[in-house]
Amino acid sequence: MLGCWAKTNVTDREGRLVEWEWLHFARIRQYLLERRPATWLVIGGRGAGKTRLGAEWVNSMVRGFPPFADRRHMHIALVGETIADVREVMIEGPSGITTIARHDRPRFEPSRRRLVWDSGAVAHVFSSEDPDSLRGPQFEAAWCDELAKWKHADACFDMLQLGLRLGDRPRQIVTTTPRPVPLLKRLLADRAVLATRMRSEENGANLAPGFLQAMQDRYGGTVMGRQELDGELIADRPDALWSREMLEAAYIHDTPELRRIVVAVDPPASSRRTSDACGIVAAGLDDCGRAVVIADATVNAAKPQEWAGVAVGLFHQLEADCIVAETNQGGEMVTAVIRTVDPAVPVKAVRARRAKWLRAEPIAALYQQRRVLHAGRFAGLEDEMCDFSPSGLSNGRSPDRLDALVWAVSELMQASSAEPRIRDFL
Repeated sequence: MLGCWAKTNVTDREGRLVEWEWLHFARIRQYLLERRPATWLVIGGRGAGKTRLGAEWVNSMVRGFPPFADRRHMHIALVGETIADVREVMIEGPSGITTIARHDRPRFEPSRRRLVWDSGAVAHVFSSEDPDSLRGPQFEAAWCDELAKWKHADACFDMLQLGLRLGDRPRQIVTTTPRPVPLLKRLLADRAVLATRMRSEENGANLAPGFLQAMQDRYGGTVMGRQELDGELIADRPDALWSREMLEAAYIHDTPELRRIVVAVDPPASSRRTSDACGIVAAGLDDCGRAVVIADATVNAAKPQEWAGVAVGLFHQLEADCIVAETNQGGEMVTAVIRTVDPAVPVKAVRARRAKWLRAEPIAALYQQRRVLHAGRFAGLEDEMCDFSPSGLSNGRSPDRLDALVWAVSELMQASSAEPRIRDFL
């Protein structure tokens, strides 16, 4: 690697020093060479490299590395959930500031709660438990770690913002595992905040062998896995028909014996790129009279022949009894398109006579009674379910997966039980 310095005035020693810098080891998401956001929000899974990034960001700031100007004589705030967290994770942890320092290692002064560099830079330690401790001090930069765990998050963060008033361009980095707390939602909604997301698997080379596979086996597809490993912010909508807790209770590891299986299709009105998706959900009926969701094969922006091919393919794969297709959007054409793929497939046409919310309410009641189970993790479907309120989805789109689910469960349950009376709303 030293050969790259051969035609420059850089000595071998200087070349070795440069090659060990963070620039050579950081992933693209961990290094902003040109962009200079006032607030950089980094949301990541466990072990994704958030702490190392925060420590290197401070290190680069103090040493005047790009994209920072020479700011060696500066004041920095280090804010964590507790004072102990700042010291044991942000400062002295395996990826902490003093641990990763390659040159000009700062000295920690516990009695004064600060890190001091020989260059004159100082990093002061603060806890989210004491927002008032941030009243008075002023800074040029700040590193906030695990903001989603802070005790008095809003008060502490607001006090910090009032103190970021030194230099020509104060800035801060926020590193955290996502949790649906108001402050994190507020930052994500702020257009001035640059948000970067990182998954645990992106940092697999620096994690213990077998860790990722073990976590994937145990938590893959679960709410915890999506939050703690994939860095997704997953929140329940207060007025939604379903909750994450309800869906976790519906999950089963193995598919039971099913005495009937249907594939439900909620076709879009068109096949443009901006069109709604074609909801395709399969479910079966077990010997206890419970509906079991077994597949979500929903497709986006598909032409009629394409979504029909997916539905028919799933029908044969699962050896289903019929395809249930909503005909509100296309009338007899929906059935005709399916039969162009396979004329022998039995199609049951259904027509919605009531609003989506009213059709979905009895199905949500079945979930509360544990009469509907999920034999698998269906992230897209479950996101729609937990975001569906009387006003629809929060993004304004059509709940296509949910519609297909409602048709599938309705078809299965109306034939097996008179209560609740699913037939009444069709």
